[in-house]
Amino acid sequence: MNQPAIDEADEARDRAVGRALVVAAALMWSTAGMFAKAPHLAGWPGPSLAFWRAVFASAVLLPLVRQPRWSWKMAPMVVCFVAMNYTFLTAMTKTEAANAIWLQNTAPIWVFLVSVFLFREPLHPRDIPMAICGAIGVGVILAFETRNANLEGIVYGLLAAFTYAGVVLSLRRLREYQSSWLIALNHLATAVVLAPLVYADFQESGGATGWPHGVQWPLLAGFGILQMGLPYVLFARGLKRIPGHEASGIVLLEPTLTPLWVFLAWSWAPGYESPRWWTLVGGGLILLGLAFRYVGANAAPKDATTAADEPQRQVDD
Repeated sequence: MNQPAIDEADEARDRAVGRALVVAAALMWSTAGMFAKAPHLAGWPGPSLAFWRAVFASAVLLPLVRQPRWSWKMAPMVVCFVAMNYTFLTAMTKTEAANAIWLQNTAPIWVFLVSVFLFREPLHPRDIPMAICGAIGVGVILAFETRNANLEGIVYGLLAAFTYAGVVLSLRRLREYQSSWLIALNHLATAVVLAPLVYADFQESGGATGWPHGVQWPLLAGFGILQMGLPYVLFARGLKRIPGHEASGIVLLEPTLTPLWVFLAWSWAPGYESPRWWTLVGGGLILLGLAFRYVGANAAPKDATTAADEPQRQVDD
């Protein structure tokens, strides 16, 4: 086998690993509802949940950091990450949780446009049908979910999408830095910003919320470590190997699978609401787009942009 053939095989394996990492991240992120809807955490406001999630994520990530290098190029990433948490949580308080989740997941549209037209990342012919199916799927769900939604909540949800797109694009551009360090930095900043809100909630509730008790500790630890911290590391590592628009398309698995985990964990609990038909239809369109993109697809052709990125993919994760 000649050298070009060996290089092409290595690149194909590299892309496969990147896709597998992003799929794993999406699967772990999709457990958010399972933790947030736990009866043991009923009554906890979004900022308090997000604070403890960030604290536990930081606790598991910091020991993994080996190269804590700072650069001002990281500032947009940190700002976007903190803003994403704030706008998403605000959207959750001003509209239904499903609305906030699906509004935030319009982010792949912005990632696709910026990645392809501004950053000139390689585009596979099947990326376009995947993006179209994903956009239609999200659109179907939003068309029904937001019929009676608060306009302010919709605005905050769209801002959450813009800032989430900023996080994805920033991680892609910062792939020469260690993944654990980037994600730990984001969560530390989130915990610092949310701490005053959590303290205020603790004072107002008389200690009923804001500080964990009993079984709440392992639930919040799992929320931070398994649902937030480790998935972001896997996602950042996957972004070292595949373009941002492809990764953000795969991540649409997250909101599609979220109702499944909630059903499996808490369908017996009072107040459980089963997914509506438009969620099933929209989720089916998203899965159809992903299936069309990857089932029987050939590897994307290597172009000048991919070749230029190649040295950065070899950086230690």
